[in-house]
Amino acid sequence: MQVEKTTTTGSFIDFSMEVYPFLEMTAFHRTYYTILESFARGHIRKLIVSMPPQHGKSVGATTLLPAYMLGLNPDLRIAIASYSGTLASKFNRRVQRIIESREYAAIFPETTIKRGTKPANYIRTSDEVEIIDHHGELLSVGREGSLTGNRVDCFILDDLYKDAMEAQSPIVRDNCWDWYTSVVRTRMHNTSRELIVFTRWHEEDLIGRLMRTERCRMLTSMRDIESVETNQWLYLNFEALKASEPTELDPRERGEALWEEQQSVELLQSKQRLDPQRFEAMYQGHPTSREGLLYGDNFREYDTLPRDIVARASYTDTADTGSDYLCSYAYVIDTDGVIYITDVVYSREPMEHTERLVAAMFMKNDTRRAYIESNNGGRGFARALQRLAPRVHIEWFHQSDNKEARILSNSATVLHNVRMPRGWHLRWAELYTHLTTYRRLFRANSHDDAADALTGIVEREISVASSGRWQRARFI
Repeated sequence: MQVEKTTTTGSFIDFSMEVYPFLEMTAFHRTYYTILESFARGHIRKLIVSMPPQHGKSVGATTLLPAYMLGLNPDLRIAIASYSGTLASKFNRRVQRIIESREYAAIFPETTIKRGTKPANYIRTSDEVEIIDHHGELLSVGREGSLTGNRVDCFILDDLYKDAMEAQSPIVRDNCWDWYTSVVRTRMHNTSRELIVFTRWHEEDLIGRLMRTERCRMLTSMRDIESVETNQWLYLNFEALKASEPTELDPRERGEALWEEQQSVELLQSKQRLDPQRFEAMYQGHPTSREGLLYGDNFREYDTLPRDIVARASYTDTADTGSDYLCSYAYVIDTDGVIYITDVVYSREPMEHTERLVAAMFMKNDTRRAYIESNNGGRGFARALQRLAPRVHIEWFHQSDNKEARILSNSATVLHNVRMPRGWHLRWAELYTHLTTYRRLFRANSHDDAADALTGIVEREISVASSGRWQRARFI
């Protein structure tokens, strides 16, 4: 692995604050810049970073980092690539302005570039600049542009798709992949490095295809850098709203914003409600193709409940692990067997908290019968609910059938028989996201609790309808 010549220079964070004194450096930015420094010093050779828009991705990776790396090693040949040559050239000019600054000269006096017409034999354009008295240079190129004859020690690829329209186009994605394999990879040598910094748009974007075809490892602690294998990618994803487990590199609790001062929880949640699927891709780094969705946005909605209601019930799937959700639906059923969801508790809070939320939902919705899966503590949860809601008939049962098979085989029935209240994407944004982005490929889903509980409702109530027990029981 190639390690830079200069190792005594100050940190990348100190350098960045010196040349860009106006830079905002939050805890998340410090983590980001620390990882970029490991890349700059050669401790990481293949790095992928995804983060939301307007969070300082390009300032760190495509503006400050190339200047820092050329200071560490003036013989380094760096190429910046983006979705257009114009944008790539813009990054190049920004790097040049940093190298020209007095602050930079005080830190890296050996790294200089042509000024005006002197020295005459050195190249300096918006697309290419050479380091005086060294072999280093900085190139910029747009996606599908040429780098003929240029050996590259380090590639920095920043947003190779302009927008959602480009990312959704199979032709653009295929062209991008062909350009990457035929241009980027052919200009690399044994110790070349790659940094890919993206806002995710599509599961089959460049990052998605690399993760599918090459070895990739999630970067969660600094120890991962020490143990990374040869030719293995390290992948760091910053979620706008923390949804995954806290890690050393991202210790936020669930629900916290990545950069609260710039984009608050309230602002992010409003964006999530507008388009949950796009939010999952752009802001959470979890893109999903509509072609692979189980339900998609095909749920039918209702404005008012039917007059003839034959059942008022609830179905609860308790959380199996700390990362799972408790999912409890309240619903009513009409004489045709159509199921109308009226309320939901969808939470990762401890059971002592969710049992009160569910009991309150029973009272609010006049629930008469409640089904509760007794797996993993569900029986204790059911007993607690019986104490809190004594008028509700509660049944607990053990679910032993294969979850994947159940969800997949009942998906069409769910879409045909279940109705959601109009505006449910606003009332239960997280539940809406998890259902409408649920994948047919079971292992691709981070959470299956919402789909599992909805499947349980259909399994129970369709069998009840077929046996005619509604007319006999009428527990409304």
